[in-house]
Amino acid sequence: MTVFLLFFAAVTVMGFLASRWRRADDAQHLHEWGLGGRSFGTWVTWFLLGGDLYTAYTFIAVPAAVYAAGATGFFAVPYTIIAYPLVFMFLPRLWSVSRVHGYVTPADFVRGRYGSRGLSVVVALTGILATMPYIALQLVGIQAVLDTLGVGGSGNWFLQDLPLFIAFGVLAAYTYSSGLRAPALIAFVKDALIYIVIAVAVIYIPTRLGGFGHIFDAAQHKFATPGANGKPSGSLVVGPTGQWAYATLAFGSALALFMYPHSVTGVLASKSRNTVRRNMAIMPAYSLMLGLLALLGFMAIAAGIGKGTKGFNSQLAVPQLFADMFPSWFTGVAFAAIGIGALVPAAIMSIAAANLFTRNVYKEFLKPDATPAQETKVAKVASLLVKIGALVFVLVMDKQAAINMQLLGGLWILQTAVALVAGLFTRWFHRWALLAGWAAGMAYGTWKAWGISSPATKHFAGSSAKIPVIEQVGYIGLTAFVLNLVVAVVLTLVLRAAKAPEGTDETSPADYRAEAGDEAVEQAPQPAVAH
Repeated sequence: MTVFLLFFAAVTVMGFLASRWRRADDAQHLHEWGLGGRSFGTWVTWFLLGGDLYTAYTFIAVPAAVYAAGATGFFAVPYTIIAYPLVFMFLPRLWSVSRVHGYVTPADFVRGRYGSRGLSVVVALTGILATMPYIALQLVGIQAVLDTLGVGGSGNWFLQDLPLFIAFGVLAAYTYSSGLRAPALIAFVKDALIYIVIAVAVIYIPTRLGGFGHIFDAAQHKFATPGANGKPSGSLVVGPTGQWAYATLAFGSALALFMYPHSVTGVLASKSRNTVRRNMAIMPAYSLMLGLLALLGFMAIAAGIGKGTKGFNSQLAVPQLFADMFPSWFTGVAFAAIGIGALVPAAIMSIAAANLFTRNVYKEFLKPDATPAQETKVAKVASLLVKIGALVFVLVMDKQAAINMQLLGGLWILQTAVALVAGLFTRWFHRWALLAGWAAGMAYGTWKAWGISSPATKHFAGSSAKIPVIEQVGYIGLTAFVLNLVVAVVLTLVLRAAKAPEGTDETSPADYRAEAGDEAVEQAPQPAVAH
């Protein structure tokens, strides 16, 4: 507990001091508070993106999935491997055009590219909707650590959740004060701690458990044992019946990873196009760490975590493994890594959601003449409200509901990919067709997910269902994405044949290859006028 609190106090101080780090000439601009002044170099961006993408939920949920079901939990490893070559092709283009036109959010780009307020606002609202449960799961990660530490009262709900309120208050305060600079600075500590903990865990814990041979034998025995339904609970290797679901989930998740607003925020905070390219080349180092992290699920099985405990929450497998295997002082280090691993992405996510609301809802519809100072003030307040919403989500709903909603968030955010990624390469798609495609993908995906049930929950209990035509079980989000794309293509052909009016594109081909300094002046996007 002492070690955990010392690290927590240290990063709290760092969060508030971050406002003095790389101090802005004029802090009353949204790109200063919400993008760190677009000034982060290769290493700062690398730590920021690592802190952004590899969260406390990753630290807990990936090994928890391996603990519960075996090989299917490893899908997160190939999807991050697939993602970086894909985004290497389009993120530098997004950075360049955003730098030239002063875009702060992906919805800003969609607005400028297609001249469509409607398409822009649905991209923004989808981003906010998908981000909310993601922030909630970071608080779930903190809760898992606090539960294992035994912190909180047992009879009074307020005392029981008081540590979570304190963590939330600290997060809200330094994010409001320092903006993106706070999580960027704290990410150095968070990522260093995670690398240290994982390196120690994969060497030290197997020596306590008799080696990896015994660990895999124990996992194989657990998965081969029939469960309450008379079927094996998992497997060490994905079987033939699960391969479509595994592959489509990995590919769909790879497509969705950098559609999330917080991922784009980390990219747009980079100081140059080459910084983005270099980061996409070195980010796979985190995937190596993720593969080792997933093995903790098998180690928890071999250590007997949760064995014989009816209804054991697999989300507690890793915290309990650390508590049982490590000396108490190093358990504090490991728990600090998870706790800080929640604060960093939660801060970035709340900032990204606030940027979307401020730029694409408030300024677009409520106060078009808002000054930069007013934008920044609204964004700060919006970031607080987003975090409060996530906190209420955690306190009111059970953890399984939060997990199910996060899976649904991945499905939703994937539906923005057609408008965003296609727009970086071509202006062929019609704005109304893209809007219809988005609506079709959202409606189909949500409907299919609604119909999935489990013993624990009646709706939204999974992310896979039968794919029409081929009749294989696959990731619903990817099926919805394909429907989205087909609708957008077909309607674009129809609307172009009908000569439907298109919005004005305020970008030019050279904008997508611009380097830092190529722009005359960084400014807010100007309204596009429809034909």
